[in-house]
Formats: sequence, structure tokens, C-alpha cells
Amino acid sequence: MIEVEHLSKIYGTTPAIENVTFRVEPGEILGFLGPNGAGKTTTMRILAGYLPATHGTARIANYDVHENSMAVRRRIGYLPEFPPLYPDMTVEGFLHFVARIKGVAAGDRTTKVKTAMERCNITSKAKLLIRKLSKGFRQRVGIAQAIVHDPPAIILDEPTVGLDPRQIIDVRNLIKSLAGEHTIILSTHILPEVSMTCSRVAIINEGKIVATDSPDKLLAELTGGSGYELEIDGDARELQKLLQVIPGVCLVELVNDQNLPGGRSLFHIVSAPGAEPARDIAAVTVGAGVGIYEMRRTRATLEDVFLKLTTTEKPLPEPEPDLQESQESDQG
Repeated sequence: MIEVEHLSKIYGTTPAIENVTFRVEPGEILGFLGPNGAGKTTTMRILAGYLPATHGTARIANYDVHENSMAVRRRIGYLPEFPPLYPDMTVEGFLHFVARIKGVAAGDRTTKVKTAMERCNITSKAKLLIRKLSKGFRQRVGIAQAIVHDPPAIILDEPTVGLDPRQIIDVRNLIKSLAGEHTIILSTHILPEVSMTCSRVAIINEGKIVATDSPDKLLAELTGGSGYELEIDGDARELQKLLQVIPGVCLVELVNDQNLPGGRSLFHIVSAPGAEPARDIAAVTVGAGVGIYEMRRTRATLEDVFLKLTTTEKPLPEPEPDLQESQESDQG
């Protein structure tokens, strides 16, 4: 249903995305996951026909998004990060307007609008001006405009950003209810949205796809080892450097630096498949003169996968020479 092959977008000499390739099967929800600035929105805008690619192809419902952009736009529903709403129109009036633009036949518009409002649970707001709606209801109207013409494919870019926990749950359930009838790409950097909503995940980092599979398979393949939480009392930054070079340790995340009771710090550590570095972790910690308050085994999560694939260790800057030593050297 959605096929992306070797897609690149380059600004000047800087690639926003590079050689992006993935496929979304009919009726599934693909989570398009990545940190801010990874290239998610660029990819979504290309798929929606609002931004030309520099290289590569993308096809939706067998139509090329560049060569047949108008045909593609009639066959997709697109919710950008900031929904294109008209605040001085009523909800119902706005959806009729969108249905007409999307090519819905005049005799079908009332039924299509009614169905979209029912699915998004906004029928009670039909006569209200959009500017009077809460953020959560505006987001529902945004989703309603994306499905009012009953498109085979739906592209949702950060649909839960700025919502409160109750609104997030409501929007999440709405998206899940659309699966099967529609092919959906859900672009987000919010990990729980993916694990609770999507059947498959594509992870993008620095403009490149670094993994594509179901959440369960990614967990099995990339975090087949053990997870640990290490609570310590001491210099966490220095200890992190030592823990990172232990054989079998593939991720050391400083979750909380001296903000726990008593000024303690918390590490989240993931080992490679087959490795059991617990003794080494304890020995290195004690050897560094750092007190262990607690060490416990944990279950790996999608967050571990995400961090492992999107965290790039950068070399530490060289320490600046001591000013006094420099002065003494100059005097000598």
C-alpha cells in the first residue's frame, strides 16, 4: 500500500533524510519513530505530496507521490503536527469544506461528515466554532478531516503532542480503531504511542532508517541480553565512563544524577545477548570507590531499543590545561 524506496532530501549539501526505504502493508499501523530532528516530518511531507524528494521514489496506492501528486492527495488523509484548521468555521462546516476539496460527491458529503464525526467522537461539537474547542477536540477534528473522504492511507505526524494524559489515551484508541480499514503511518518520538498502537516500527536516526520490524522482534534481536538498574552513591559521571567499557555492556544510561533521596544516582544498563556482566558491574563500581545502594535486574523495553539505535557516543572534549601550570610553563 505504501512503498518508499531510497528516498533522500538534501538541502544544499546537508541531507535531511538519506536512502530511506520501508513498506507499510495494507491495514497495518507503522510507527515511524525517531528523535526530534531525525527526519520524520520531512519524510511525512514528501509522502503527503507537499515536499519534493531529491532522490528516490514513494508510492501510495500504486501512485507515485511526485508524478501523480494530486491522485495521491485524494487517496491519503494527512494530519500534520499542527492541524490545518479554520478557527472561525464550525466543526461540521469545516468537514463539509474538506470533503468537497477532497472530491467527495455532493450527495455523499453529509454521510461522510457524519461518519467522520462519529468515529472521532465530536458529533456533540458539530455546531461549535473550532476556535472554541480544547486542544484535544481540535486534534480530533484534525483526524476527522484526515478520514472524512475515507482514504485508503492515513499519515499522522505527532498526533498526541501537547495533549493531556486523558486526551492521549482517547486519540490513541481512535487511531487503533482505524487499523484494518486504513493503512496508517504514525510518526512520533513518544515511545508508549508506538508500543501501544503499532504492529510494526521503523526507526529513523540522523536521516537514515536504522531498524524496521515488529516491536517484539526488535526487543528480541536488539535487547536479547539483560537489563539492570544500578542505584549508587558517588561520582556518577566518572562511573558511567568505566561502566561503558565493560565487556558485554552495550548501553549505560544515567537516568537520574544525584536527584534521588540522599543525593543518589540511578543508571539503566543493558547487556548484549548472552552476556552476564552483573559481577563486573558491581566490581567496577566498588573498585571506583562508589557505593552501591541497590542493583536489580529489569526487563528490556522499546526505550532500550530506541536508545541503543539513536544514541551516538561523542568523544569527550580534551580537558583545558590548568591556568597555573600554563603560567609556570611560560615563566620557565
